[in-house]
Amino acid sequence: MLSAILVMILLGVILGAVLGFASIKFKVEGNPLVEKVEATLPQTQCGQCGFAGCRPYAEAVAAGQAEPNLCVPGGDNVAKNLAELLGVEFKPVGGNEGVGPKPKMVAFIDENTCIGCTACIKVCPVDAIVGTTKQMHTILADPCTGCELCVPACPVDCISMIPVQENVATWKWQYPVFELKKAA
Repeated sequence: MLSAILVMILLGVILGAVLGFASIKFKVEGNPLVEKVEATLPQTQCGQCGFAGCRPYAEAVAAGQAEPNLCVPGGDNVAKNLAELLGVEFKPVGGNEGVGPKPKMVAFIDENTCIGCTACIKVCPVDAIVGTTKQMHTILADPCTGCELCVPACPVDCISMIPVQENVATWKWQYPVFELKKAA
């Protein structure tokens, strides 16, 4: 019995060493362009670009499969930085120069109509909806990105989007606030 345990331990150590060596020898480097594109995005994971999050969108942009002007929360600032990074012509987010992103919106639940189905909670990418099954739900305005994913998920249409009035308490810097440096 002791010899069987020692054989298993020795076999585990040998296989672990082989796997460790293989992971170092055959390491696959990530695409540095994907990393740069992802760093430029606002990381809201809202899905307004048509992708499941910022990483899949960054991969599609780097591969040339998606336009660099689809990030609604980032607006024209992110679109300009991505166009410069990729060396392509800038196209505004709304499709027209100067239109810019739509105003910041937050979801609002009509608490008298809410049936507590939790469908909205399941689709919210930032956990901005609180509530429990068969109980009224509510939206936490601060984490809400205005992605509107909860609106079509609601079976009783009790969720609406309302614009956030910009004041000292709700004002935020545009995404991102840095400029890309040009190579000399």
